[in-house]
Amino acid sequence: MTVFEELKRRGLIAQMTHEDKIEELLNNEKVTFYIGFDATADSLHVGHFLQLVVMKRLQMAGHRPIALLGTGTTLVGDPTGKTDMRPMLTKEQIAHNAECFRRQMSKFVDFSGDNAKIVKNGDWLCEFKYLEFLRDVGKFFSVNKMLTAECFKSRLEKGLSFIEFNYMIMQSYDFLHLYRTEGCKVELGGDDQWSNILGGVDLVRRVEGEEVYGMTFTLLTTKEGKKMGKTEKGALWLDPEKTTPYEFFQYWRNVGDDDVINCMKLLTFVPIEEIESMENLTGAELNPVKERLAFELTRMVHGEDEAQKALETARQVFSSAANSEDMPTTVLTEDDFENGEIGILALLVKCGLAPSNGEARRLVQQGGISVDGEKVADPKYMVKIDDFVVIKKGKKVFHKASK
Repeated sequence: MTVFEELKRRGLIAQMTHEDKIEELLNNEKVTFYIGFDATADSLHVGHFLQLVVMKRLQMAGHRPIALLGTGTTLVGDPTGKTDMRPMLTKEQIAHNAECFRRQMSKFVDFSGDNAKIVKNGDWLCEFKYLEFLRDVGKFFSVNKMLTAECFKSRLEKGLSFIEFNYMIMQSYDFLHLYRTEGCKVELGGDDQWSNILGGVDLVRRVEGEEVYGMTFTLLTTKEGKKMGKTEKGALWLDPEKTTPYEFFQYWRNVGDDDVINCMKLLTFVPIEEIESMENLTGAELNPVKERLAFELTRMVHGEDEAQKALETARQVFSSAANSEDMPTTVLTEDDFENGEIGILALLVKCGLAPSNGEARRLVQQGGISVDGEKVADPKYMVKIDDFVVIKKGKKVFHKASK
C-alpha cells in the first residue's frame, strides 16, 4: 500500500487541488511540503497533533517536511473559524511561543540534516515594505473572490478588520517564498485552511507560471461534527504542564464509542488492517480499544514511561473502584440525558452524592468531584456516559453511574 492509499484509507484526506498529480508525486518522488503553525499559544494542542502525525507519516515515506512557524502571520491573526478578532500578541510573546512549538515538534519530526526544516515566516514577511507588498503581491488577489471564502463570509456580518483581511495574502505569499527558496511543491493543512491554501497555489501559478498543489486533512471532530480536543479546562495541550499525561490519557480513554475507531485511524500508527478488524465491536468490547488509543497517543506525546504510569493509574481507578461489588451504582435512564449528556450537578443529585443542586455546585467549585479520574471544576460541565463513569467525591467516596 502506497502512502497516498494509506492516507485515503485512514480517512485523513479532505480536499485536494489535483488528486492524480498529488498521488503521483507522493508515490514516485521525494516531495518537499509544508504545514504552517501560527504561534498563538505557548504549547501545541491536539489539533496541531494531527498535522504532526501527517508530517511524520509522510517523512517516513521519504518526503521532506517544512514546519513553518507563523512569527509573521501571528502578528495579524487568522480569522478562520473565529467569531471575533484574535488577541494581538507582541513580537516577544510570539517568539517565545514559536520556540515552545519548535521543541515540541522535534519529538515527532526528525529535523536532523536535510530530512526536514523549521522556518519562521517573520523572517521574510516582516522585511516587506507595505507599498512594495501591495504592488508585488496584492495585485494578484481579487477582493470579490476573497469575500467568497468561508473564512471571510462567516465574519462579514459581525465585522472583519482590515488587518485580518490581509491574512490570506500573507499565507499565500509563504507558499510562493517556500517554492522559490526550498522547491516546496505542496501545502498541507486542516480543512478549514482550504481557501488560504488555494490562494497560495494560485499565487505561485500567476507569479512563476508553475503548478503547485494543496491538500487538506480531515478536522478532528466527533461523529456529530463537534471539534474534539476541548476539555473542561480548555484545550487539550501537548505540554505536560498545561495538560498532565494522565489527563491526556483520560481524555482519549473516555472518547465516545462512535469516535474511537476514527481516532485510531487518524492519529495512531497502528496498522490500518488491525484497526479495520475492530470496526464491528460495540459497547464494552470497545473498552480495550479506547485504552489502546489512549496509551498509543500518550506514548507518542509524553513518552513510554508516562504512558505506562497513566495506564496503571487508570486501571487502579477502575479495578479498585469501578469493579468493586460493594461500590454503589446508579443506573440512569434515557430521560436523565439531554443530547446524550447529563449535567454534573444533576448527576451528583441523581446519584445521591449531593442533596441539592446548590450543594452539588459547592462540591464542584471546591474541587471535591472527579469523573473517571479527572477533576471537574465547572458546574456547567456535561458528562457523556457510553457504558459507565466513576464519580469520586472527596478522597474516599466512589460511585458508579451507568446507562
